[in-house]
Amino acid sequence: MPMNPKLKLTIVIGTRPEAIKLAPVARAAMDRPELAVTVCSTGQHAHMVNSVLGQFGITPDVDLQVMKPRQSLTELTCSLLTLLEDRFTLDRPDWVIVQGDTTTAFTAALAAFYQKIDVAHVEAGLRTSNIYAPWPEEMNRRLISGIARLHFPPMPSNGDNLRREGIPDSSIVTTGNTGIDALKWLVGQLSRDDALHAQAQKTLDGSGLACLKAQSTAPLVLITGHRRESFGAGFVSICQAISSLAERYPDHHFIYPVHPNPAVRDTVYKELGDGRLSNIHLIDPLDYLPFVLLMSRAQVIITDSGGVQEEAPSLGKRVVVMRDVTERSEGIETGLIRLTGTDRDRIISNVSDALSGLWASNPQGADVYGDGKASQRILDALMSQPRRQT
Repeated sequence: MPMNPKLKLTIVIGTRPEAIKLAPVARAAMDRPELAVTVCSTGQHAHMVNSVLGQFGITPDVDLQVMKPRQSLTELTCSLLTLLEDRFTLDRPDWVIVQGDTTTAFTAALAAFYQKIDVAHVEAGLRTSNIYAPWPEEMNRRLISGIARLHFPPMPSNGDNLRREGIPDSSIVTTGNTGIDALKWLVGQLSRDDALHAQAQKTLDGSGLACLKAQSTAPLVLITGHRRESFGAGFVSICQAISSLAERYPDHHFIYPVHPNPAVRDTVYKELGDGRLSNIHLIDPLDYLPFVLLMSRAQVIITDSGGVQEEAPSLGKRVVVMRDVTERSEGIETGLIRLTGTDRDRIISNVSDALSGLWASNPQGADVYGDGKASQRILDALMSQPRRQT
């Protein structure tokens, strides 16, 4: 009697957050002999994706190299649909696995649907109920929910969102967040592996900033920002807040790894560049490993990232989130996260509270988003599904 063929999984990754959250899934799948895994990088954030995957010993099997300078969302979507259709037609996987809410995730789900290939959605069910915040991510994730056969919400509340939208309970498996799988693995590696820690510190040393040297005790504020809905006036307001905070706290160093999107870089360097304040440091984006090390050293984090909202509570960090709404309410309930939008005065007020000891003194880590075993739950659920007849 012939043996059952391996279950074929294609994991599609476009951006660094997707790489962080899907690398543990890919790594765990590669350790299961009954699975055949293809990792497909679309090239949406090619360098940053490859860097993250490398930390987990993963090299993409496919690189679609989709990005072009100043490409619109329409152009990106059309290119991805064509390239992914060709790929899925060639490979014919049993499952296409996507994560979150990016253009890569949505187009991969749609391309798989056109080929009648099952879709598994990691980090499903997050909702703000406002299709323009975050934009276009909120609509991307809703559209993926209409396509996916299996939904992996990280939190029970996310699963409740799906049920309210008519997704059957049999298609929903609450897993915890795979980003916490990645974070816990890397934090453990940094604490156990002196060579790995030295490698991460060497990257920080290479920035040329004395405040990032291993022996430095200077207080740090870490900043990230990239949301499309903040382009233009929103980023100007963010930069004005950072400038005011740097003047108010001259002994603190404000470290900003600037996103490569020209709409972000042009504004940030125009508003904060030229060394006008010596304690504001604009640096190139960091690989994930040194970024984790920098997060662990920061006194407060200012961000509009969804992933940082999840990771920082596990590290006991106070986080000012430059968004008006969040689909990650559990973090707010820890007392470690506050929403400010891009409003200059609200950012200044909340960061000042954190730096002055008026907010959540002596915070403890809060693993609200997962126990580090989400990837195994995802693979168990995939393998338990009956194969679709072709």
